[in-house]
Amino acid sequence: MTRKGRRLVLIGLAGVVLAAAAGLVLSALNDTIVFFSAPTALVEKPPVPGTRLRLGGLVENGSVNRQGSDVRFAVTDGATKIAVVYSGLLPDLFREGQGVIAEGSLGSDGTFRADNVLAKHDETYMPKEVADALKKQGVWKGDSK
Repeated sequence: MTRKGRRLVLIGLAGVVLAAAAGLVLSALNDTIVFFSAPTALVEKPPVPGTRLRLGGLVENGSVNRQGSDVRFAVTDGATKIAVVYSGLLPDLFREGQGVIAEGSLGSDGTFRADNVLAKHDETYMPKEVADALKKQGVWKGDSK
């Protein structure tokens, strides 16, 4: 094999290795991507059962119910509410009327089963999509930006 031929084979192998590495990285990232949804969006277009997503909105007043290690509450965007079940310790800032993001999946019964709950200090730190949904419903309590 000539010098030029060996160089082409090496470049071809390097290209195959790089393509395989890029494919593995994209595959790994695809498994960890979690999409955000507001309660109204989930009701209008329900996801495939078992799909991981983030549900964001406000914890509805009077909806928090603790039963042993399980906590049941409702997340609302002003128009729609979705029941959430979470087992574990809640963040210190979690309370009714505050912003929350629950990560998990929507069950076939319409209950969101969360495995991670993030409480927000106030609407200032809320994701843009949640803030926009709350503004649209007239429930926004943040600044006028």
